[in-house]
Amino acid sequence: MEKSSRIYVAGHRGLVGSAILRALERAGYENLVLRTHAELELVDRAAVREFCEREKPEYVFLAAARVGGILANDKYPADFIRENLEIQTNIIDASYRSGVKRLLFLGSSCIYPKLAPQPIKEEYLLTGPLESTNRAYALAKIAGIEMCWSYNKQYGTKYLAVMPTNLYGPYDNFDLNGSHVLPALLRKTIEAKAAGEKKIIVWGTGRPRREFLYSDDLADACLHLLELPEEKYDGLLRVDEPPLLNIGSGVDLTIRELAQLIARVVELDCELVFDASMQDGTPQKLLDVSRMCALGWKPQVSLEEGIRRTKSFFQSQFRSVLRESV
Repeated sequence: MEKSSRIYVAGHRGLVGSAILRALERAGYENLVLRTHAELELVDRAAVREFCEREKPEYVFLAAARVGGILANDKYPADFIRENLEIQTNIIDASYRSGVKRLLFLGSSCIYPKLAPQPIKEEYLLTGPLESTNRAYALAKIAGIEMCWSYNKQYGTKYLAVMPTNLYGPYDNFDLNGSHVLPALLRKTIEAKAAGEKKIIVWGTGRPRREFLYSDDLADACLHLLELPEEKYDGLLRVDEPPLLNIGSGVDLTIRELAQLIARVVELDCELVFDASMQDGTPQKLLDVSRMCALGWKPQVSLEEGIRRTKSFFQSQFRSVLRESV
């Protein structure tokens, strides 16, 4: 990409999109095409097509999606599959029609089988049953990978799909009922400290293992990929396999260990109470990130440091919530 290239970041206000935007701005890219949800409804096919034809982006980061934690996925499966299929279909097709040079589609590690061998390699896709609680979302993301692959094969496009591990960071969703495990636990712990409480309720048994990646590390990986020289980038787009790359930290820990780490960062000496009536989800999701690391990228932010940064963001953005909790 040239510094003057027209680059569209779909979902630039979310956790992933905002991190990609920060990475692009740090790198000196100056021709960024951005639209809020109010300005462009991504589930409207005609509106997306008209936008791409008018703005002619050369590169697209497809970070827009409906996302949520285990409870939200389990409660609203129809919304998750419908909206994600509509968003990604509209953007991928409109990108092809308007001549986009490269597109990066962001998925999720939940695309892999529930009981996949660990660490999870890219070739494990579609080799076993999915986790039931987020099956609808996972199938939408799998369809996005297949769509990128199909457009590459039929139309000669250069669309790449990346599957990040569990992400966290600034502009995450901190809603206690709809968010992922790390932001939910972080908010619970911060609010418990503010209220003088000494007990944290953790959903599930605490035994599942999860891998986490700070959002700015993911953004650097995405930028690294779209900046690859032609020969290296094209080498990722093989006809005989999905154009798929895992992105993660390569390290996991149990939910119990995560809750203990968050309590230490927040400086709260508390009792952890595990609510086994809540579902655990997949036992382990550790990605094999050897292919991505072989391209010259590696994460820079440790989990503890990332939690500290996310804690500072939450406290700066949600002061009124913290006051109400006291």
